[in-house]
Amino acid sequence: MKSVELFKNFLEIEKNYSEHTITSYVKDVFDFEQFILKEEFAPSLLEVKRKRLADYYLSHLDEQKLSKKSIVRKISALRTFYNFLMLKGYIDINIFDKIETPKVSRRLPKILEDDEIMMLFKSINRNTPLGFRNYIILDLLFSSGLRASELCQMEVKDLKLNQRQILIHGKGSKDRYVPIHLELEKDLRQYLTYTRPILLAKGPMTNNDYVFINYRGTQLTERGLRVILKKIISDSGETYKIHPHMLRHAFATTLLNHGADLRVVQELLGHEHLKSTQVYTHVSTEVLKEKFAKASTRMQRNEKDR
Repeated sequence: MKSVELFKNFLEIEKNYSEHTITSYVKDVFDFEQFILKEEFAPSLLEVKRKRLADYYLSHLDEQKLSKKSIVRKISALRTFYNFLMLKGYIDINIFDKIETPKVSRRLPKILEDDEIMMLFKSINRNTPLGFRNYIILDLLFSSGLRASELCQMEVKDLKLNQRQILIHGKGSKDRYVPIHLELEKDLRQYLTYTRPILLAKGPMTNNDYVFINYRGTQLTERGLRVILKKIISDSGETYKIHPHMLRHAFATTLLNHGADLRVVQELLGHEHLKSTQVYTHVSTEVLKEKFAKASTRMQRNEKDR
């Protein structure tokens, strides 16, 4: 139990993982613990030393009819957990280090069209404190490509408005600066001066350090952010579901479609590895193919009309 608590703190403080990821990883570790205790393979998580046990657990997961994506995540969580234990000197072998997991084909993310984005912005009433806050949140997610956790954890001191930059504390304790456009800088200044104090006054504390405050006057959470996006979609009259990562996808794809260098996009997104960014090149290519196909159809139609 102590090792799991230390692991949770490690993910939260040192790796700066999102609340959702931490909850999933900890549950994956507990699920594995129940497996080894029930089957009497080992008396505790620290006593797991036989490499065949990793194969047994992989077979067990497969028998549970879990999706390939879920299996890959569970093994990844256990690999990270046992790497952490090795780093701290609790164990000397990670049985999940070399295990092969199922190959998961990467789906291309849904692309938000320009007119869809505009509809979202137009649906927000900027004349109310919550509406003005929501408009800025949508603008930040779309024009800066932030993760949900990065937006919710942003503090006032991270805003470098004179330089039109924000210091972002990303995954794996990797900090980066992201630029913001002129209108967003003006909106943030207005929000900090007028709107944020109104929201803070509804809560128990007036010295909250976080930029974004919820309707109760406390820090906005990732769950609260999802509720906000759901309301924006509802108010816009659209029916599709939206999440922060879709806006992150739109940010990256827009940059690439306008000729941005892949390394620049990698830096702006805060990706540790370039391969994480390369999925957006496939998205960009698919968009170009689709546009070419439409243009080609129109050209063929015009040729027939001559």
